[in-house]
Amino acid sequence: MTTPSPPTKHATSAIGVKAIDHVTIVVHDLSRSRDFYRDLLGMEEVERPDFGFPGHWLQAGATQVHLIETMEGTSEPGGGLDPDRVTSGLTHHFAFEVEDAIRAHRILESAGVRIQGGPRKRPDGCMQLWFYDPDGHCVEVFDRTGSAASH
Repeated sequence: MTTPSPPTKHATSAIGVKAIDHVTIVVHDLSRSRDFYRDLLGMEEVERPDFGFPGHWLQAGATQVHLIETMEGTSEPGGGLDPDRVTSGLTHHFAFEVEDAIRAHRILESAGVRIQGGPRKRPDGCMQLWFYDPDGHCVEVFDRTGSAASH
């Protein structure tokens, strides 16, 4: 069995990413998606600057989820979106760490969310499960404590 080498610093060849700041999700119904992420997943809605198009920002730890609707415009960075080129559901999945994945499973099921997979324990001991948000984005929640052992 080999021990993985520690990551090397590429000071001159890498731009030096420090963290993921936000993920922008294209949705069909802003209110429905905001309610899902805020009310069901428990994210805090935070102030969003006026970009000239509708959206919501939600805080999840040090990372934000930005919700925007499919709309007319351009696909230029910082601009609007071309609805013929950008639609919802383009990600494979994204994951949120929670305190207790088994508790999250119960809450999601009681809210009528269809669980796509899990809960199951990963080889590293984390407990995980997957479900879809209202626009078909696959969402994973996991805990690092392997909550099944405590339930």
